[in-house]
Amino acid sequence: MGRGKFKGKPTGHRHFSTPEELLAGSSARPRTFKKEEAEVEKEEEQSEEEVEEEPEKRKGTQGLIEIENPNMAKPKNVKAKDLVMGKTTELSRRERSLFITFIETAVDYLLQSSKEEIEKQKAHERYMKLQEQGKTEQARKDLGNLN
Repeated sequence: MGRGKFKGKPTGHRHFSTPEELLAGSSARPRTFKKEEAEVEKEEEQSEEEVEEEPEKRKGTQGLIEIENPNMAKPKNVKAKDLVMGKTTELSRRERSLFITFIETAVDYLLQSSKEEIEKQKAHERYMKLQEQGKTEQARKDLGNLN
């Protein structure tokens, strides 16, 4: 015998208490329901206050072993003035290998770029010597224009 909010079947209708049932007092919920509910809430609040005073009991081995989960720990706020610049931290193997490969590639890049710059300068100097001697195409065109 379903009543109230939910329907039993898709074709069924919800059934609410009629005014006659309320007057007769034959409804499922008494009129003093709200008063009783308020009393129950007050009792729960009082019992909660009592429970708060007692230490919480943990189930199983949780009470015996206290392990702090690093994932649940709140991150510590570090201020810039508290940082120690001279202090070095140890790197893990992976971090060290990544750091070494990064440095090696950076050094290789710098050496390669400096070699390329030196080669460009030498090529430019050779070209200028040839132009002074009149052996380059540009020098020949210039000499042809002068004549």
